[in-house]
Amino acid sequence: MAASELYTKFARVWIPDPEEVWKSAELLKDYKPGDTVLQLHLEGGKDLEYRLDPKTKELPHLRNPDILVGENDLTALSYLHEPAVLHNLRVRFIDSKLIYTYCGIVLVAINPYEQLPIYGEDIINAYSGQNMGDMDPHIFAVAEEAYKQMARDERNQSIIVSGESGAGKTVSAKYAMRYFATVSGSASEANVEEKVLASNPIMESIGNAKTTRNDNSSRFGKYIEIGFDKRYRIIGANMRTYLLEKSRVVFQAEEERNYHIFYQLCASAKLPEFKMLRLGNADYFHYTKQGGSPVIDGVDDAKEMVHTRQACTLLGINESYQMGIFRILAGILHLGNVGFTSRDSDSCSIPPKHEPLSIFCDLMGVEYDEMSHWLCHRKLATATETYIKPIPKLQATNARDALAKHIYAKLFNWIVDHVNQALHSAVKQHSFIGVLDIYGFETFEINSFEQFCINYANEKLQQQFNMHVFKLEQEEYMKEQIPWTLIDFYDNQPCINLIEAKLGILDLLDEECKMPKGSDDTWAQKLYNTHLNKCALFEKPRMSNKAFIIQHFADKVEYQCEGFLEKNKDTVFEEQIKVLKSSKFKMLPELFQDDEKAISPSSATPSGRTPLSRTPIKPTKVRPGQSTKEHKKTVGHQFRNSLHLLMETLNATTPHYVRCIKPNDFKFPFTFDEKRAVQQLRACGVLETIRISAAGFPSRWTYQEFFSRYRVLMKQKDVLSDRKQTCKNVLEKLILDKDKYQFGKTKIFFRAGQVAYLEKIRADKLRAACIRIQKTIRGWLLRKKYLRMRKAAITIQRYVRGYQARCYAKFLRRTNAATIIQKYWRMYVVKKKYQIRRAATIVIQSYLRGYMARNRYRKILHEHKAIIIQKQVRGWLARLHYKRCLKAIVYLQCCFRRMMAKRELKKLKIEARSVERYKKLHIGMENKIMQLQRKVDEQNKEYKSLLEKLTTLEGTYNSETEKLRNDLSRLHLSEEEAKIATSRVLSLQEELAKLRKDLERTQSEKKTIEEWADKYKKETEQLVSNLKEENTLLKKEKETLNHLISEQAKEFTETMEKKLIEETKQLELDLNDERLRYQNLLNEFSRLEERYDDLKEEMTLMVNVPKPGHRRTDSTHSSNESEYTFSSEIMETEDIPLRMEEPSEKKAPLDMSLFLKLQKRVTELELEKQAMQDELDRKEEQVLRSKAKEEERPQIRGAELEYESLKRQELESENKKLKNELNELRKALSEKGAPEVTAPGAPAYRVLMEQLTSVSEELDVRKEEVLILRSQLVSQKEAIQPKNTMTDSTILLEDVQKMKDKGEIAQAYIGLKETNRLLESQLQSQKKSHDNETEALRGEIQSLKEENNRQQQLLAQNLQLPPEARIEASLQHEITRLTNENLYFEELYADDPKDYQSYRISLYKRMIDLMEQLEKQDKTVRKLKKQLKVFAKKIGELEVGQMENISPGQIIDEPIRPVNIPRKEKDFQGMLEYKKDDEQKLVKNLILDLKPRGVAVNLIPGLPAYILFMCVRHADYLNDDQKVRSLLTSTINSIKKVLKKRGDDFETVSFWLSNTCRFLHCLKQYSGEEGFMKHNTPRQNEHCLTNFDLAEYRQVLSDLAIQIYQQLVRVLENILQPMIVSGMLEHETIQGVSGVKPTGLRKRTSSIADEGTYTLDSILRQLNSFHSVMCQHGMDPELIKQVVKQMFYIVGAITLNNLLLRKDMCSWSKGMQIRYNVSQLEEWLRDKNLMNSGAKETLEPLIQAAQLLQVKKKTDEDAEAICSMCNALTTAQIVKVLNLYTPVNEFEERVSVSFIRTIQMRLRDRKDSPQLLMDAKHIFPVTFPFNPSSLALETIQIPTSLGLGFIARV
Repeated sequence: MAASELYTKFARVWIPDPEEVWKSAELLKDYKPGDTVLQLHLEGGKDLEYRLDPKTKELPHLRNPDILVGENDLTALSYLHEPAVLHNLRVRFIDSKLIYTYCGIVLVAINPYEQLPIYGEDIINAYSGQNMGDMDPHIFAVAEEAYKQMARDERNQSIIVSGESGAGKTVSAKYAMRYFATVSGSASEANVEEKVLASNPIMESIGNAKTTRNDNSSRFGKYIEIGFDKRYRIIGANMRTYLLEKSRVVFQAEEERNYHIFYQLCASAKLPEFKMLRLGNADYFHYTKQGGSPVIDGVDDAKEMVHTRQACTLLGINESYQMGIFRILAGILHLGNVGFTSRDSDSCSIPPKHEPLSIFCDLMGVEYDEMSHWLCHRKLATATETYIKPIPKLQATNARDALAKHIYAKLFNWIVDHVNQALHSAVKQHSFIGVLDIYGFETFEINSFEQFCINYANEKLQQQFNMHVFKLEQEEYMKEQIPWTLIDFYDNQPCINLIEAKLGILDLLDEECKMPKGSDDTWAQKLYNTHLNKCALFEKPRMSNKAFIIQHFADKVEYQCEGFLEKNKDTVFEEQIKVLKSSKFKMLPELFQDDEKAISPSSATPSGRTPLSRTPIKPTKVRPGQSTKEHKKTVGHQFRNSLHLLMETLNATTPHYVRCIKPNDFKFPFTFDEKRAVQQLRACGVLETIRISAAGFPSRWTYQEFFSRYRVLMKQKDVLSDRKQTCKNVLEKLILDKDKYQFGKTKIFFRAGQVAYLEKIRADKLRAACIRIQKTIRGWLLRKKYLRMRKAAITIQRYVRGYQARCYAKFLRRTNAATIIQKYWRMYVVKKKYQIRRAATIVIQSYLRGYMARNRYRKILHEHKAIIIQKQVRGWLARLHYKRCLKAIVYLQCCFRRMMAKRELKKLKIEARSVERYKKLHIGMENKIMQLQRKVDEQNKEYKSLLEKLTTLEGTYNSETEKLRNDLSRLHLSEEEAKIATSRVLSLQEELAKLRKDLERTQSEKKTIEEWADKYKKETEQLVSNLKEENTLLKKEKETLNHLISEQAKEFTETMEKKLIEETKQLELDLNDERLRYQNLLNEFSRLEERYDDLKEEMTLMVNVPKPGHRRTDSTHSSNESEYTFSSEIMETEDIPLRMEEPSEKKAPLDMSLFLKLQKRVTELELEKQAMQDELDRKEEQVLRSKAKEEERPQIRGAELEYESLKRQELESENKKLKNELNELRKALSEKGAPEVTAPGAPAYRVLMEQLTSVSEELDVRKEEVLILRSQLVSQKEAIQPKNTMTDSTILLEDVQKMKDKGEIAQAYIGLKETNRLLESQLQSQKKSHDNETEALRGEIQSLKEENNRQQQLLAQNLQLPPEARIEASLQHEITRLTNENLYFEELYADDPKDYQSYRISLYKRMIDLMEQLEKQDKTVRKLKKQLKVFAKKIGELEVGQMENISPGQIIDEPIRPVNIPRKEKDFQGMLEYKKDDEQKLVKNLILDLKPRGVAVNLIPGLPAYILFMCVRHADYLNDDQKVRSLLTSTINSIKKVLKKRGDDFETVSFWLSNTCRFLHCLKQYSGEEGFMKHNTPRQNEHCLTNFDLAEYRQVLSDLAIQIYQQLVRVLENILQPMIVSGMLEHETIQGVSGVKPTGLRKRTSSIADEGTYTLDSILRQLNSFHSVMCQHGMDPELIKQVVKQMFYIVGAITLNNLLLRKDMCSWSKGMQIRYNVSQLEEWLRDKNLMNSGAKETLEPLIQAAQLLQVKKKTDEDAEAICSMCNALTTAQIVKVLNLYTPVNEFEERVSVSFIRTIQMRLRDRKDSPQLLMDAKHIFPVTFPFNPSSLALETIQIPTSLGLGFIARV
């Protein structure tokens, strides 16, 4: 593409600037080839002439479009160059407050120098499981990518963190390790992840220090390998360290500190355990006061010391070792205070009893004299002799510092070794992730040996980085099948060779160290001679002969040679080390045990010093016979070896790069220094990555993304069905140079600048379209305005002209009047003329109005006719369509009705032969009986009401009578008073005459009094008026006070109401918090319980040899249970020898504490059992006494006595048989030994089997007899309960089967004898009463037999008829009989309604029995018919004829006989009976093997819960506490097993949550408590539990339901989570609203819907599926609402969290998409009637975030509106959304920084959580409101599909 096309007027470019590095400018005119000057306009407002380089003619860099600025990935920029990278980083860091940015495979992290809330556990959970490109850049994203690649590719990973000191390397590495520890967890209970994190405080305290650039600068490099097992859980870690800065121990520059541990010790000196260290303030010690800055702002060294000690304890460093470490560190501090006194120029001494040295010797456990001597002397060894030489003060000081550095280095190594031991795992490591925290490229004013080693390491790392980047680019091109050529990139191998090759700098340095008189000057000369002018990367400074310059990949660095040799040797005096080795302090020699062979007289250097390692790598132990040369390696040599080992490790892993950038040197938060940033970007390889990317095809688009973005540039004819071909055709037209792009298999690759060119074309076309739209709209608006103005002008003209016409007419009239006076003939002429004109005007108007009316009429008529035509045509079409549809529907209905008729015919034929028809025909009689019953009830009610009315009337009559009596007495009294009054009247008349005289006398007095009264009245009125005024004032004051009081009372009431409401809300919140805390504890408990089960299974697998003895079965276990939560089986002493031989599959090791506890519990239970047995005996005696009193009623007790006599005979025969069988068994067992007795072929076994067979046959016979007796005893209402379960033949049979030992048999025989005696005594006492009642029963039995025979004959006659006629005839006969009986008994009991009512009840029961009998007879008939058919085939035609000659009565005579035997009980009690041995089978069939889908579709909801409760009811009815406890325990454990096995299946979890709640509600409903019973029917209240209070088990079931609910939430969360982000955010529900922006190397999931992506419809379908499943399972509606609320909270929280972590989603169009999606969710809630569930409120934060994306964000009014609108969002979330807001098109505007600050100022007083993300894992506390069931238990039928044939309804 020609430069003239890009460098046009208004194009923006970057030009170099000495201050800002790069400055933006705009072209004032187009560039033409050949121009040497560009006319530019700077952003500051100045114009500039920019001269091009005459040699290169290189144009300035073009600036990217504003839409691309602020991208997550720098490779997404169209123009890839240094100013674009710098500007993008600055915009993200300053404007958006984003510190992380991708640059291809590199994560660039800028240190904000401020704590940011982006590292919490919620952020970790948000990034867990996400693709790296799907979220905003973060260190967690890199860690997640490494973790996923390790699991997916099964390849070790490395995260390489580099950068300058203060750039944040240590923090980044620490957060990466925290991510691994949080996400993966540990594979054992040793909390390895906590130990890995605990290593950070220790290493920071001993390896980090404050520098001028960083308060927590790492002064060593480290590589931590975090090991994982096969399930990718952390099992351990290992740490390797590099190049510890030992010189910091003895020297610190200004404003710097020593290592943190020294200041932590000084800050904790006052602790009691540190008294012996004799520490003080840090300013007291020479080694801690040199920097002059002992305190770091915001850091408490005492608290940090506590953290360090805690970390040591967690890593297994006990208190004694910790005190040893602190003792050595304190000794180093005291050693630094040791002073020397000069004797002369060649010697020095230490004063006697020098306090610092004394303390040092005491702490180290060495002799004072020896240490003081060797600090001032040294030993020299020659070939012939050894002598001691004093040393001067300066050399002694250097030797002291060397010793301090050596001790600290050894201690550092020792701590690292112990940390590695603590992190080491015995489990085999499957893979690892390494985190490399190493120093970045360094260049200072004075660079020495440390900077040389650091930069050498960075050269190696940069080479590995370049090769990896190039390899990834090559793989991408090959994957897309794009032709590629070698890219020229900087290769730093020559620089590496200069340093490490043969005769390189390190080789020459090691060689010079071996020279006796080697010095830094001679080494420098060797360097000049060897490399100067021979290697282009090596230079010599002009003004120095003791320095050299190396051209590194980042910059030129000048190194000073001074100190290189000394630092490379790193020696210490041997004699001082020997003194320390002889220490009495045991820990000190441990530090130097690896130096025993290294430090020896033979290995000493000529200078008398021993070289030591500078790097704290794990020391290698010397093998016997190994040469001592191994231990003379220099620091440089060891560093080179460790670096080679590190590179081998990194090359064997997949690397991930994190480049930390320091934005400024002053640690100012969010301040960006462009110069410093560019230096680091060049040094860390980011710009090299950009250059490599820019050299190829940096911009990459999928075909679908390209089509979606640039669809506006295509014409309709260019759009083909093949997207790939469409993109090719368009690109060939848009970009003529085919070298600027390449087509891959799935992507289009563009060279740098092409995307910006396409964006320019797209923006131009959109701008042209906008201009056209604006032009059209503006023209339309002006046209409308013109038409309005024209209409207004015409109206004004009309009114003006009318006014003028009226004025003229008036003038004419006046003129006419004047002329009439003058001349009559003029008047006539003028009048005539006027009339003519007026007539003409009227005619014109009429014609004009008529014309207009006709036109209007024609138009209306035309429209009317058109409407009629349209109506007719549309009606014809609709009728035609309707007829067709009607015809098709009629045809389909005919087909369907024909099919349904056939089915109905078949069904009717089947029903004709079934008992159901009998039942339908019998409905009339039942209704009649029920009507009669209802009539009697109504009559009784009327009678009662009339009786009540009569009683009321009597009471009323009595009260009225009493009232009249009182009135009469009162009248008598008044009559007497009247008589007295008459006599008084006479006396008063006399007095009246006297008074008249007095009146006349007083009249005269009156006048005088009146005069005085008038005067007094006036005075009084005056006084009253005054008082009234005062009263008025007082009233006003009173009203004012009352008003104030009322207002105050109102305010007080309102205040109290508000407080009450607030307190209520607070209590509700506290209740929810408490409930949530309790449910979280339950969740944690279930997790621990599962963990316990897993460990138990592992132990079971590990322990192969089963141990006999106590056997324990886990039961339900919760925080509210006691010993009842475990059921233990303790073997009795008699059973131990036999049961030890039985194979036991699940025997755990014996827990003695648990055994003793259970043994104690068993003893208590035995005592309770004995007490209950005594109580039972007492109750039985009372029952016997009460029954003895009822013997006077023979008609009721007859059947019972007959039954007891039969039972007695049966028991006597059974006892005799059992005695004979026992004797035979005893003989058989005595024949052979015990081992062969139970063998299948043994005689005892055969005898036992024969006896069992005979017993079972006898048992069947007895059962039939019992059933016959029960069927005959119709009048008996209550079944007789057996008095002793030992008499049941079934139990005897089971006992016989279990007898396998002589002792058992003998004991059973004795028990039977005692039981027989007891039974005989009881039966003898009842024999007499039984004999009296036998005769009556025999007569009744005889009548029943006759009735039975008659019914059989009737049935035989009916068999000859067809099935329909047969059933009808039999029912007709029975109805006739019942009608006759009914009429007879109505007449009989007409006078006695109670007897009639009892008769009706017995009649109704007999009718039910008859229906059951007919049903069984019909089954028997069908069975006989099948047998007849089989016989007919075998016998043939002859025998068939014979069979036809046989009468029907003979045919059915024999098979019909047993029809009456299998009679069911008529009145079911809503209980299910099962045997104790069938409990496991019950649980297995009903819980473990049950398929929820079949049960939910075919059976009633909650059927398993009803069945279990009915079984519990029966156990309660039997008063068998052991059975109740065992069943409930087995049920709870089985439900847990099912959920553990199929816990990820939503249907299973939902099914058992529904059934558990139903079971819980049943236990409440039938508990017998008044609060629950009020919801029941009277029949349901009869079914309440009678013997046991299961409140504790209700709590256990409630806890289980909570656990199942939480598991249900986790299951649906796992199902919904993959759908939410794609469906709610990424998928374009409204197509075409949002455009696709260019993306970088970290490709984000496409928002275009593919086949595999989830949409909003996917979420809605899943919600429908959840809802339908819960409804099918019969879940409580309130519980469904809570589940829906939780689901919507998950949807809202995950969507909002992803929105807050994805910059590309924060746009206006995405806000519209979100609001539309939320509206669809609300519509779903309306459809399901769940709007009151609280689910909509959980979406409020998401709704407000979407509104925030769409509202205007400019003025202060907008800020106020935002603050009032976003009340559900926190301040951090609002600011985050505003910072992330990104325009998708150029026409949108970014949010200004000032506006965001305005929002922050307005929200600063809001008290909300500082947490950025919502807790997506939060589970609302669940409640289970009581929901009673209206289903009657006695009506529940057990389907055969459940396989529960062994339980019986009771």
